[in-house]
Amino acid sequence: MASPGDQLPRTPGQLRPASVGAVISIEHLTKRFGEVAVVDDLSLGVERGQICGLLGPNGAGKTTTLRMAVGLVHPSAGDTRIFGEQIRPGSAVLARVGNMIEHAEFAPYLSGLEDLRLYWKAGGGDFDDANVDRALAIAGLGDAINRKIKTYSQGMRQRLGIARALLGRPEVLVLDEPTNGLDPGEIRDIRDLLQGLAAEGVTVLLSSHLLGEVEQVCTHAVVMDRGRLIAAGTVAELIQASSSAYIEVDDIARAQQVLESLPGVQSVRREGTGLEVRLDGTPRSDVAEALVRAGLKLETITSRHRLEDAFLELVHEEAK
Repeated sequence: MASPGDQLPRTPGQLRPASVGAVISIEHLTKRFGEVAVVDDLSLGVERGQICGLLGPNGAGKTTTLRMAVGLVHPSAGDTRIFGEQIRPGSAVLARVGNMIEHAEFAPYLSGLEDLRLYWKAGGGDFDDANVDRALAIAGLGDAINRKIKTYSQGMRQRLGIARALLGRPEVLVLDEPTNGLDPGEIRDIRDLLQGLAAEGVTVLLSSHLLGEVEQVCTHAVVMDRGRLIAAGTVAELIQASSSAYIEVDDIARAQQVLESLPGVQSVRREGTGLEVRLDGTPRSDVAEALVRAGLKLETITSRHRLEDAFLELVHEEAK
């Protein structure tokens, strides 16, 4: 994403054009299926070495956006440029892009290594020129690379898909749910992989529904809903925009009644031994005062800054 003042909204409703110097530049991208706009006038940019998470509820248009970004789907309007080159099927610049969109398809009776060889040759490449050793080292499949894919777990298939994306020494990675089906240890490995690649200057655009993981791996995030961009910025900026609080009191049921009647409180829900409260600009001190005035003993009130909270608030606000 762009430098300050140059790109993308920090809060909903403050949309700005994608940055001129972005490695990935999406401008007014639109995709319609009949009368339905799956992606609607979307503009964003991702700069060199950034890891940008594309977030949104189911049906927000994330996968369609990624498919258009790598030339798999033709847009109804607008375009994507990578390193300044407009993306069309077969664009030369796509040789610098690795991608894994939706579920990678594999031939179950081939070994993992045979699948990689077939995949590379199908794209017109010489397998001797592919970045095989590093791709396999990163994928971490070990001896399983020589086993038939039909014996692979979902996590192993996901690793093989990532190995495919890395065969061409890509400068850009576009990944759809890259940690789908992985266990916590495997997710951590993919996180380390992406952060290591970004440190080398690789630019990453990925979608994910694992908001906690996005918070840890991504430098920037874009929030979509119903095909439109509703907010974007650094992950830290989006988290700081969240106005949630966590409260513990001596009488949760009574506190919930008090808070639900308080102006500026968007929602109240039980969480563990306390309450999660989403605020609409109301200071936490006002909430604390209202609880004490109602005769409740306030034990804990803390700010809750998580990407999940920010995401839910943004989507809720957009739905109003």
